Amino acid sequence: MTNKEGAKHSWFYNWVVNNRLVSSLTVILLILLILFVLSKVQWLFYPIKTLFGIIGTPIIIAGVFYYLLNPIVDRVENRFKIKRVWSISAIFIVVLGLIVWGIVAIIPIIQQQIMSLLANWPDYWNKVVEESTKFSNSPHFDSFRDQLDNFNKQASEQYSKATSSFFNQTLNSVGGFVSRVTTIAVSIITAPFILFYLLKDGHKLPAYLVHFFPTKARKSISEVIKEMNSQVSNYVRGQLIVAFCVGVMFLIGYWIIGLKFALLLAISAGVLNLVPYIGSFLALVPALVVGAFISPLMLIKVIIVFGIEQTLEGRFISPLVLGNSLKIHPVTIIFVLLASGKLFGVLGVILGIPGYAVIRVFVTQIFLWYKRYSGLYLEEIDSESH
Repeated sequence: MTNKEGAKHSWFYNWVVNNRLVSSLTVILLILLILFVLSKVQWLFYPIKTLFGIIGTPIIIAGVFYYLLNPIVDRVENRFKIKRVWSISAIFIVVLGLIVWGIVAIIPIIQQQIMSLLANWPDYWNKVVEESTKFSNSPHFDSFRDQLDNFNKQASEQYSKATSSFFNQTLNSVGGFVSRVTTIAVSIITAPFILFYLLKDGHKLPAYLVHFFPTKARKSISEVIKEMNSQVSNYVRGQLIVAFCVGVMFLIGYWIIGLKFALLLAISAGVLNLVPYIGSFLALVPALVVGAFISPLMLIKVIIVFGIEQTLEGRFISPLVLGNSLKIHPVTIIFVLLASGKLFGVLGVILGIPGYAVIRVFVTQIFLWYKRYSGLYLEEIDSESH
C-alpha cells in the first residue's frame, strides 16, 4: 500500500516540493525578490522617511536618556515607595539643575577654548607640518622622501579643500543652516516630553506590543523583545558611563601635564568615545597637534596620558561596566562601523552597534525556530537538549 501511494508522487514532488533544502532556498529567493521589488518602489516609503526625519531625532534622544534614567526611576520607586510620576519629576528637576549649572559654569569656558583653538589651529597645523618636514629631511628617510612629500602635499590640499568647502557651504546655505538649527531646537524641546512618557509608561510597552501577535507566539515574542531591550539597554548605558569616565580621565591627565584646551579636548574625547575603537584615536589627533606645537616634551606627555587612559579603560572600566554583554567580536564591530557609517553617516556609526545587536537577536531567534521546525538539525537539537 505504501509503495502504491509513493508511486503516485512524481519526481517533481519528491525532489522539489518535498525537499527541505529546495524549500529553504525557495523561501530565501522569495525574500530576496521581495527586497528587490521594495527597492524599486522607494517612493512608497518617502512619507515614512520624512516622518522619521521629523520625529526620529527627539525619539532617539529620549530613548538614550530613557535607558540611562529608567534604572534610577525603578530603584527610587521600589525602595522609597514613591509614585513613579513624582520620582520622574524629581529626577527631571535634578537633571535640569545640572544642565543649568553646566550652561552657567562650563559653556563659557568651552566657548572660549573653541574660539581660541579655531583661531590658532592653522598655526598649530603648519607648525606640525614644518617639524615633520624637518624630521623627514633626515638622511635616514631618503628612500621614503618622495612618499612623505606626496603625503604632506595631499594632506595640505585636503585640509585646504575641507576648510574652503566648509566656509562655502556655511555662506551659501544659510537657509539650510537655519533649517537644521530649527530641527535641533524642536528636538531639544520635544525630547523631554517624550522621555517623560517613556519613563512613565515605557515598561508597559512590551506587554502591549505582544498582544498584537497570536497567542501561541506571545511567549517567544516576549522573550525576543526582552532580549532586544536588554542588549540595547546594556550597550547604551554602558557606553555613556564609559564615555563619561574617559572624559574625566583625559581631563585629569591633561590638567596634570598642563596641556592647553584641556577641558575642550577631554569633552571631545568623551563624546568621540561613543564610537567604539575609532573614537579614542580620533580624539587623540587634536591633542597631539596641540602638544606638538607646544614642545616635543609635551607631545610625549600627551602620548603617555593616552597610554594610561587606554590601559585603565581597556583593563578596568570597560570590562567592569560593559563586560561581555553584547558578545560581539571586535572584527565584527569594525565591519559594522564601516558599513553603518557608509550607509547612514555619523548617526550610523553611533547607532550601528546597538542596531546590529537587535538584528542579531531577531535573526538568531528566527534561526532557532527554523532549526526546530525544519527537521534539518535533528542531531544538533538533540545534543542541545541533552
